[in-house]
Amino acid sequence: MAMQPRWLTPPNVITATRIALCPAIFFLALAPSLLSRTLAFALFLVASMSDLWDGYLARKHGWITDTGKLLDPIADKLLLASTFVPFYILSRGDRAVGALPWWGELPLWVLLVVFGRELFVTLFRSYAARRGIVIPAGKSGKYKALSQNLFSGSLLLWYALETAAQGAAWRGSAWDGWSAFHGAFVGASLALAVILTVYSMLDYLWSYRGVVLRGV
Repeated sequence: MAMQPRWLTPPNVITATRIALCPAIFFLALAPSLLSRTLAFALFLVASMSDLWDGYLARKHGWITDTGKLLDPIADKLLLASTFVPFYILSRGDRAVGALPWWGELPLWVLLVVFGRELFVTLFRSYAARRGIVIPAGKSGKYKALSQNLFSGSLLLWYALETAAQGAAWRGSAWDGWSAFHGAFVGASLALAVILTVYSMLDYLWSYRGVVLRGV
């Protein structure tokens, strides 16, 4: 009986599935129908929760592999792109429900901050690795990812519900109250995500400043 390859572990399969879900989330979020946007929200929930699950399984059962270390950050960045890029497009193109609560159009500078941080930390880690220093994911990075996922999930749900409200002409104090609360959560969660994105980058720089100062 052939042995299973070491890289073919449940956490790696889960991570690969998360990668496969990203294009679907991207295109479903851009589609104007209620079904598409509801599916985008549902798939995003599966993908974001799988990020917690694969890490838990890998640590619990010792299934930590080099393949997993490579795939996991790729999956995280693809999931980020599969939501923030459609948000940027929708906020400028869908006049019915595309505008973000509090923000209106998603500013270009927000995308530059979010993706610029990912690029910077990736390059910084590579620079440190060439000098024999491994920079693991820190708490600030995890809080950053959580805040970004809260924003992305809440906005995908916002698009689905607002699309339904437009089609069914929802009215009444209950819907208006929920819409106001939900909109406030979306707007505030984006502000928090931007703040934690910048903070996590500065935290990496400060924590590993010796890599730069000593030119190790």
